[in-house]
Amino acid sequence: MEKLSAEDRINKLRKEIAYLREAYHIKNDPNVTDDIYDSLNKELKKLLEKFPEFNDINSFENRIAGKPLDKFLKVKHKTRMLSLNDVFNEQELYDWEKRIKKLNSQGLTFSDPHALNYFCEVKFDGLAVSLIYKNGKFFQGSTRGDGEIGEDITENLKMIKNIPLHLSQGQTLLEYLEVRGEVIMEKDTLLALNKKRKEQGEVLFANTRNAAAGSLRQLDSKIVQERNLDFFAYDLFMTQVGKGQTLPDLHTHSAKHKYLRELGFNLASHEVLCKNLEEVIIFIKKFEKTRPNLPYGTDGIVICVDDLKIQENLGVVGKAPRHTVAFKYPAEKATTIVKDIQMKVGRTGVLTPLAIFEPTLVAGSTVSKATLHNMDQIERLNLKIGDTVVIEKAGDVIPKVVEVLTRLRTGKEKKILIPKFCPACGEGVEKRNLNYAITQVRKGLTLPDLQASVAYYCPNSKCPAKNQRYLDHFVSVFKIYELGPKILKKFRDANLINDAADIFILKKDEIANLEGMGEKSAENILQEIEIKKKILLAKFLWALGILHVGEETARDLAASFGSIPKLATADLEEINSIENIGPVVSKSVFDYFRNQNNLNFIEKLIKNGVIIQDVPQKSRFDLKGAQRSNLDSKKLKFSGLIFVLTGTLPTMSRDLVKEKIISLGGKVSSSISKNTSYLVAGDDPGSKFALAQKLGVKIIEEKEFLKML
Repeated sequence: MEKLSAEDRINKLRKEIAYLREAYHIKNDPNVTDDIYDSLNKELKKLLEKFPEFNDINSFENRIAGKPLDKFLKVKHKTRMLSLNDVFNEQELYDWEKRIKKLNSQGLTFSDPHALNYFCEVKFDGLAVSLIYKNGKFFQGSTRGDGEIGEDITENLKMIKNIPLHLSQGQTLLEYLEVRGEVIMEKDTLLALNKKRKEQGEVLFANTRNAAAGSLRQLDSKIVQERNLDFFAYDLFMTQVGKGQTLPDLHTHSAKHKYLRELGFNLASHEVLCKNLEEVIIFIKKFEKTRPNLPYGTDGIVICVDDLKIQENLGVVGKAPRHTVAFKYPAEKATTIVKDIQMKVGRTGVLTPLAIFEPTLVAGSTVSKATLHNMDQIERLNLKIGDTVVIEKAGDVIPKVVEVLTRLRTGKEKKILIPKFCPACGEGVEKRNLNYAITQVRKGLTLPDLQASVAYYCPNSKCPAKNQRYLDHFVSVFKIYELGPKILKKFRDANLINDAADIFILKKDEIANLEGMGEKSAENILQEIEIKKKILLAKFLWALGILHVGEETARDLAASFGSIPKLATADLEEINSIENIGPVVSKSVFDYFRNQNNLNFIEKLIKNGVIIQDVPQKSRFDLKGAQRSNLDSKKLKFSGLIFVLTGTLPTMSRDLVKEKIISLGGKVSSSISKNTSYLVAGDDPGSKFALAQKLGVKIIEEKEFLKML
C-alpha cells in the first residue's frame, strides 16, 4: 500500500474504531462482534508498524474507551486509569516479551533482562473502579471513565458487601490509599435478574458486565444492594502513611496482592508468579479448563512484569502500560437455527438486517439475535431463514454469525428477500451505494466508506423509526438529559410531540398525567428543557442531523457563516469553498436548506423558544479559513493563525481551547503542515510533535498559550 493510501485507511480505521468503542463502553450497547473490532485494530496496528510516521499517541486506538456520564459528579483520577493491550495467542505473547526486553538496549537497566518474573491473574468481565481511603476509612469511589475523569459512585459502591468500609491496617496509619479493582456479577445472579426483568417486561441484560455496569450507573443505591455485586481488587496506588511510619516492602506486584489481602480485600484465587513465559502459558492452559465452571464471567488472563521498578522503567504508551497485557481466550462457538430476519431502521433511514435465533447459550449467556450489517453480508454467507448456523461470542460479549452449515439444510429454508418497503412506515425502499447511505455522523465521527456495497434506505422523512432515532440524537446534542429514549417514545405514543420542536412547548399537566411520570418528574423535565433552550450555532447545526454534518463540520459552518440566515442563503460554491468541507458534504448542506420542510422545522424551533447563539462577526472566518476582510485585526490577536492541538493539556479541555482560538479569529486544524502557526502540546504528545519539529513549527505548552490569550 502506498503512503497516501495508507494514511487515508489509517484515518478511516481510527474513526470506525472510535465509534465501536463508544457504542460498547459508553452506551453499553455493543453493535459489532469483538472479532470485527479486533480485526480492525490488527489492521490498524500493522499499518502503523509499516508507516510509523502516522502514529499518534492521542488518537482513539490509544485512548481508554469510556467517558464519564453526565448524571454523576466527576472525579479526576490522580493517576490515570489505563486500559490493556490484548494478545490472542502464544506468538503474540512472545512478541510482547521481545519488545519489552529490547527496551534494555535503549537505556533501560534490568538486572537480568533475560530473566523477568511474570505475575498472572484472572481478568474479570466487569467494570473497573477506584476506591479512595483516608485514614483507613472508605472516602470516595469512582468509575474509570475515560481514564482521566470518572463518575462518582461512592454511595453505590458502599452497597457492595465485600468492599471494606474500614481497613485492617494493624499498627500502620494509612492516611491515603487508592485501591483499584473490578465490580462483577455472578452468572447465576444475572440469570435470576433477567428472569425477574422478563416477568416485568423490562429489557434483559446482555451479560454480566452490562448488568454490573448498568447497576452501578443507577442513581438509586438500593438497586445496587439488591443485585448482589462483588468487588475484586487487583492493584493499589499512591499510598501515604502516618509520620514516622513505614509501609511493608512493596517492590513487586505480587507483594501488592499480598498486602491487599492483609487489608481485607477480596482478590481472585486464580493467580500465580511465573519465572518465564513457558510457566505463564502453562497457567493459561490450566485456567482455560477451569474457566467455564467459574461463577463469574472472565475475559482472559492478565500478565504483568512483577518487578515494580521495571514496570516504572517500561512506562506507558498511549492507553496502555508496556509492562502488562491481557491474554484473550479463543471465542466460544455454538450452533443454532435462524428463525427470522428483521429489518431495523436507523436515524438516516438505513435498513439493517437482524438475525433472530433459537435462544442459545454461548460463553456463559443466552443469545437470540445478531446484526448482519447489510444484505451483502447475507449474500456472502449464503444465509437463509431456517438455516443451521455457527455463532460465536468474541470476548464473551457479542454474538456473530460466522458460518452456515449447508449440509444440514432440509430444503425448507427460505431465501431472504431484499426489502421493498420500510418495516416501520411502509414507504418504498430505495437502493443506494453504501458509501452514500450509511455514512452518518455520531459524536462527530463518520463511518468509513464501503464503496463496493449497497444499502437499502427509507426515504420517508416522517418514518417513525427514523424520527425516534433522530429525537435521541437531537436531545443528546442539546444535552437535555432528562429526556431518555423511553420517555421520548412515551411522549410520541401519547401524541405530545410530533417532532423535536414540540419538546419546547410541553406542558406540565400533559407530562404529569402520563403513566409513571407525576408532577415532580414533569417539573424536572421542563426545568431541564428551559435551561437547554439556548444553544450555540455550531451545536444547533449538529443537532439538525444534516447528512454528513458532524460536530467538526458544524463548527466550520458556524465559524464561516455565523448565522442560520447566512448559511441558508449561501450558494453551493460558497459552502464548498470552506476548508475541510468537500463537494458531497457541501451538496448535502445546500440541499438541506433548499427543502421547505427543513426551513419550516427550524422556524418552528425558534418560534417554540429555541435561542440560537450566532457567532459574533469578529469571530468568523472567510470561506477559505482566513478572517473576513472587514474585521478589525487589531482586536483579533489570532487572526490568520492556524493551531494544531496534541497531547493532554493540564487544565483545559480541547473543546475549550478550540473555542478560545476560534473566538479570537484563529483556525484549528487536525493535521500539521508547513502552514501551521503553532502546535499546542500537552502531556504524551504524539507524532504531530515530531512532525512539527521537523517542519520547524513553533511548539508551545498550555502555559504559553494562556499568556497569548
